Amino acid sequence: MPDLKPRFEYHNTVPEVMQAMIAFNKAAESSGLEHSLLHLVKIRASQINGCSFCLNMHNHEALADGEDKNRLFLVAAWRESPLFTGRERAALAWTEAVTQLSHGGVSDALYTEARRHFTEEELVKLNWVVAAINVWNRMSVAFHIPHPVTRSKAA
Repeated sequence: MPDLKPRFEYHNTVPEVMQAMIAFNKAAESSGLEHSLLHLVKIRASQINGCSFCLNMHNHEALADGEDKNRLFLVAAWRESPLFTGRERAALAWTEAVTQLSHGGVSDALYTEARRHFTEEELVKLNWVVAAINVWNRMSVAFHIPHPVTRSKAA
């Protein structure tokens, strides 16, 4: 079992960068893209990056905002589920490609599909959100930031 103890609390170590990151994140999230889409994107990137802190937080936020729990259960398998719209599918595919740049980046076919669902401005905004969640994931994973430990009763 891995050592799940936090390495240290990075949030206060370099406050000027943390303040800039918070401002960047706020700007990215207030981009005008629908909140349900932003939740899905943040959850998918966090799944890929193995960030339990962000997964816990963004799943709870999505539920609080009224997201259907069945869709949240299936984010990792979005390609095999009919619960996601074409726009959401394009955003999830975009998120995967940008999060995993070493796998070939964003193909022309993916760009063309994304442009069917997003204007240029929306696609740039989406990319900023993907970039922001990837920064948070990398910080939380690198410094072993734990998620709150709570257990739900089985249904």
